[in-house]
Amino acid sequence: MSNSNVETVTSTADRIKMGLAVLVIVAGIVGYSVLEGQPTIARVGVFLAGLVVAGIIAWFSEPGRRTMSFGRDAYNETKRVVWPTRKEATQMTGIVFVFVVVIGILLWVVDKGLAWAIYGLLLGWK
Repeated sequence: MSNSNVETVTSTADRIKMGLAVLVIVAGIVGYSVLEGQPTIARVGVFLAGLVVAGIIAWFSEPGRRTMSFGRDAYNETKRVVWPTRKEATQMTGIVFVFVVVIGILLWVVDKGLAWAIYGLLLGWK
């Protein structure tokens, strides 16, 4: 069996764990709705608790561990990115704004030209 097939195949136990995690999230959403008359902090707390418990359940499954590993790798990759300086970011933002304005003017000119050609010349409207 190739490595790519092994990564997508999960055991029945992992499927049960992931299904249970989804059910816990649904229970958190239902709990949020059922506690409509309660303070907002209690409702949000029930929902967040459902998310935390679902995360813990998912952590103990192979797909959950792979997802956490992916998240860790993505975080480490963002630390290696060379981010632009404030000056570079400001300059690039300015270039984008100028480009948008120029293209907007160009499209307006083309639109007015086509309107003049179609309505004025072809249809004879004034």
